[in-house]
Amino acid sequence: MKVSCMQENLARGLSIVGRAVATRSTLPVLSNILISTEESRLKLSATNLEIGINCRVGAKVEREGATTIPARLLTDFVNSLPPERVDLELITRTQTLNIKCGRFEANIKGIDAQEFPLILIPEENDPIQIQADSLRQMIDRVAFAAATDESRPVLTGVLAELGAEKFTFAAADSYRLSVSSMPLTHGPEGQVSVIVPARALQELRRIVGEEEMVQVLVSPNRNQIFFRLESAELVSQLVEGTFPDYRQIIPTKHSTRTVAGTADLLKAVRMAAIFARDAANICHLQVVPNGEEGLGRLIIAATSSEYGDNVSELDVRVEGGSIEIAFNARYLQEALSAIDTAEVALETRDPSSPGVLRPVGGPEFVHIIMPMQVAR
Repeated sequence: MKVSCMQENLARGLSIVGRAVATRSTLPVLSNILISTEESRLKLSATNLEIGINCRVGAKVEREGATTIPARLLTDFVNSLPPERVDLELITRTQTLNIKCGRFEANIKGIDAQEFPLILIPEENDPIQIQADSLRQMIDRVAFAAATDESRPVLTGVLAELGAEKFTFAAADSYRLSVSSMPLTHGPEGQVSVIVPARALQELRRIVGEEEMVQVLVSPNRNQIFFRLESAELVSQLVEGTFPDYRQIIPTKHSTRTVAGTADLLKAVRMAAIFARDAANICHLQVVPNGEEGLGRLIIAATSSEYGDNVSELDVRVEGGSIEIAFNARYLQEALSAIDTAEVALETRDPSSPGVLRPVGGPEFVHIIMPMQVAR
């Protein structure tokens, strides 16, 4: 193999695939990045057997070939090089990759490419096409709500429902639920429901660039999902199990609906979170109608027995009566950060029932957050 490419392109490609490299594995080759040539381009691949990423880099290919090189060593070295042309040449007999850039040179020993697991993306004539920008926004709205605790594996994933006209993501961790949907112009003929690891979606969010469309494929045996971008591909194993019926969790009634400016409410919750850190993250919300039709105040407060307290007050629009309710400040902050409309509506029923956040005049998105029980 003999290839040359620009340092910045190679560094970007290595950063894309690098997150899929196995950090702790009994297979040494999984700590490596597969470097190969494909259709006059340099192809980089990495996998930890749960997620696999391919990335293609524009290059001048003089001689075809493939090898695997230790990911961290290669990435650190390439990132240290000046922004000039990088020449890569494989010495096949010793599986050593010679790297030259300007007046810098290195020889890195690798492992034969035949030992690397294949990351295959199936060809399909009619894949599901999704707008990249919409997909990024949907991941931002739901992935944070997935559980990080492995005790219930299905909750560490995001339920992806692909219908003929609609695409929905749902994630929950027993304390909150996020559901986001977008229309599909050309969905699958039958309903497809799979659970995608939240980490895979977060990696996809990171590598989706400004490409206009992302192709989505689900393997026939429902154990893998594939995302094809313009210059990269991501394949992920799916989570086995049955996701809870999230539609039953979404409250259908509320006694108070409070509409506030999203940025103002987020700022107030961030302030409260500073004091709530030492008080089990408890953030108190009090909705007070002021007698005028549809107007009122929202008071956000947090108290730390050791350090002090904080109170913020916002002018809001209120439908219904007054209510006092407590939420986890971090959960509330993360949910508000995912809402990009000017206003947000908080729907509540009583202090012990879930609160519902919805963007006002925005996309199809709903976030349910369980209240915290506070001793009075």
